[in-house]
Amino acid sequence: MRTTLFATSLLALAIAAPSVQAHQAGDIIVRAGAITVQTKENSSSVKVDRGANLDLGGKATLGNDTQLGLNFAYMLTDHFGVELLAASPFKHDVAIKGTSLAPVNGELGSLKHLPPTLSAVFYPLDSKSAFQPYVGAGLTYTWFFDEKVSNSATAKGFDNFRVNNTWGWAAQVGADYMLTDKLMINGQIRYIDIDTTAYVNYNGLRAKVNVEVEPLVYMVGLGYKF
Repeated sequence: MRTTLFATSLLALAIAAPSVQAHQAGDIIVRAGAITVQTKENSSSVKVDRGANLDLGGKATLGNDTQLGLNFAYMLTDHFGVELLAASPFKHDVAIKGTSLAPVNGELGSLKHLPPTLSAVFYPLDSKSAFQPYVGAGLTYTWFFDEKVSNSATAKGFDNFRVNNTWGWAAQVGADYMLTDKLMINGQIRYIDIDTTAYVNYNGLRAKVNVEVEPLVYMVGLGYKF
């Protein structure tokens, strides 16, 4: 539904596009807006691999979050650019569900992450078009930090929650619509590949779970061209 509304809005803007000068080689573009990470996690079962060889089953889950998103782009030519995605730190609630050991199930805690992403971006339309759709692909480094075990999980015997940082790839589609020669509105959708391993102590045993987060990332905001 979100994707359909996004595409319809961009088409309407394209039809009504004014005559302005859009992106050209040498332009620096800064975009800012609301960015939402919608997780689509696929995790392994929870395993205890230190002091015992137990498979508890179940899986780990992550909540969604919205923060301030930033894009910095540089146009190498009229059609090709490089772009860096940044954002204020995302915070996600973490839970463990469906294990064979009842005390393990439920809220575990929270974590924060930053996903700086560097992409090559292609703009297919003429630079005189006010409507500028684009596609891109690149590399991302997901940095996890501030992992915390909740008070309720601590009471059950959990502590020392850690998540590995990880490299991955990313792809995006988006569009700018030029309001003036400098100011634009922007919308974009990204897929980011995040494969990581999380560890937590449970009553003296070290448990781990492998997680493929695979979020869809939505951003809507304004941009300015220098």
